[in-house]
Amino acid sequence: MGSRTESVVTHAAAVDDDHLRLVVEASPSAMLLVDPSGRIVLANSEAEHSFGYTREELLALRVEDLVPQRFRQHHDVERQEYVAHPSRRGMGVGRELFGLRKDGTEMRVEIGLNPIVISGERFVLASVIDITERLRGQQAEKLAREGELRRSILDSIPFCVIVTDAAGRIVTANPAAESLLGYAQDELIGRWITEVDAVERARYADGTPALSPVGGDEAEWTYRHKDGRAVPVNEAIVALTVDDEPGFIVVAYDITHRIEARERVEHLATHDALTNLPNRSLLVRHLDHAFDSADSDRRQVALLLIDIDHFKRINDSLGHHIGDEMLVVVAERLLAWVREYDVVARLGGDEFVIVFDDLDPGVDLDKRIADLTRAVLAPMVVHGYELAVTASIGGALYPADGDDPAALLKHADIAMYQAKSAGRNGVRWFEHAMLDDNNDRLALSGALRQAIEQEELSLVYQPQVDLVSGQVVGVEALARWSSPLLGAVTPDRFIPVAEDGGMIVELGGWVLRAGCATLARMQRDLGRELRLAVNVSPHQLRSETWLAEIADAIATSGIEPWQLEVELTEGILIEDHGDVVAMLEALRELGVAIVLDDFGCGYSSLAYLTKFPIDKIKIDRSFVQDIADADTDAAIVDAIIVMAHALGMTVVAEGVETEVQERYLRERGCDEVQGYRYSPGVPARDVVTIARELTLTP
Repeated sequence: MGSRTESVVTHAAAVDDDHLRLVVEASPSAMLLVDPSGRIVLANSEAEHSFGYTREELLALRVEDLVPQRFRQHHDVERQEYVAHPSRRGMGVGRELFGLRKDGTEMRVEIGLNPIVISGERFVLASVIDITERLRGQQAEKLAREGELRRSILDSIPFCVIVTDAAGRIVTANPAAESLLGYAQDELIGRWITEVDAVERARYADGTPALSPVGGDEAEWTYRHKDGRAVPVNEAIVALTVDDEPGFIVVAYDITHRIEARERVEHLATHDALTNLPNRSLLVRHLDHAFDSADSDRRQVALLLIDIDHFKRINDSLGHHIGDEMLVVVAERLLAWVREYDVVARLGGDEFVIVFDDLDPGVDLDKRIADLTRAVLAPMVVHGYELAVTASIGGALYPADGDDPAALLKHADIAMYQAKSAGRNGVRWFEHAMLDDNNDRLALSGALRQAIEQEELSLVYQPQVDLVSGQVVGVEALARWSSPLLGAVTPDRFIPVAEDGGMIVELGGWVLRAGCATLARMQRDLGRELRLAVNVSPHQLRSETWLAEIADAIATSGIEPWQLEVELTEGILIEDHGDVVAMLEALRELGVAIVLDDFGCGYSSLAYLTKFPIDKIKIDRSFVQDIADADTDAAIVDAIIVMAHALGMTVVAEGVETEVQERYLRERGCDEVQGYRYSPGVPARDVVTIARELTLTP
């Protein structure tokens, strides 16, 4: 651990040379300073421009990340050979080279290499020049100079190539242009370039199209096919002179698939993956527009928050696939029921939202909601199971119940919980008096804050057992609160309060420090090493000081970084893909293991196994509980174990309570288990005793 820290510090010092930074920044080429391991430690503005990354993103990459996948292994070998035998290499030396931009596109490059030594350490300073435009310009010049050869190349090139005069009138076009636009060559010649445009092109004062300012830079554009359909293209325009006559060569290619892919990505970012309904971000965007419209027309907006009653029972008893299909049916019924201009969204889990726009003030919605419950929440048959569907519904009106989307959603949520408290299967409209009920939650928040200050909280530890050796190999730290006034307060009550009240970072920091210190004592008493698992909230993961707290807790307690495991839920990964990845990578570099908790409960779990640096997954207890007898076929459990092992990950099953479950998991190759079969959460003093006495018999 120490050597890694010293290396990082040395590198930080090495690149802190003002002269070097000034020289690199002033270079017209993309400049990258790379350490012997291939990590980028310095980059200039031109590198940001060329590769499309921010400087911070570049400094989190290895140089192989800027090389197309097909060349990476070879590049890594060549880089290691170069580090072993460094020498100056001028620009253009070697084979054809390609760079990879952030957006996935490739560019032809020339690279110059200079070995340098800074503060006694070796680095390689790479100068990278994007020669894409140079090559394109050379090709255009060659085509302009060579008569028959130019025609031959134009005829065979797969890109649409149109040559115009200075005014923008087409003088020639290649077969690819005919194919792209649907016109024969003789139909194109003599037309204005603007006649094949589907959007208005800028013009000069004399009416001629403004082609020359493009200057060879590529841009997305849209042409109009002869049959009338729009064709999105990537277009580049270069000025040229033929027989002393100025003109332009316009090169384009169809990017329909690129546009469709981008639209799919945008759709995925704004829609729920399971039901294809708008998600929270798109809902908030719609509410903003709806509020503006309502203000101008003196109308109102109604928001209904619909929460399916007892949905967890369906998931737990029948399986998540039944629950998912039920949610899809509810979504389809909602879409079929609402008006064309109403909006249906899914917030996640079993929560849906309906927005009624453009309502008259004082409109009676009770009849419409009664019709909603009859039409949408009628019994349904899913995979042979007849399900009785009820829901608790909370309603709120704009502007009376909230003047922004967050407030209206919050108040509808409060009303919905009032409906649940009243016995479920009902509707409640928000009333400001309902806010008083939240005061109890605030009181609990105040008591929790005092409990943290007065050290009323404690930790218990649930052992984790290795199914091969049969020994206790680790523990999960679990917070407990025994209040002199409130009695024992369960974690499912005080953890959400800590999240909402801004105390979770402080609470999580205490759990981390106390757990690490206790682990050091436990393993000294036991005489062998153990691991400690701690749960992490989204607020902790985004805290600027959290990484430093982890490093300090490890150093202070004297445990090794690999002995600490941080457990995070899929919800954290769903909410944020950018900062989370950076934090997890930093944890990995520190040596801390990353565990995905409650695996299998979400709808996109599989994607996270490859997108995020995960070391271990925990099978949710609901799947383990499905293993009822020796004849059980728990396909989901089997699939998770096989998949995780194929990706080099460890698997731990939680909630193990019976010998049948333990045997099933061992036979399927599960690595570790925890649950009441071995021990509940116990004080630290009991862990050593359990670890000494407990040895499973395979």
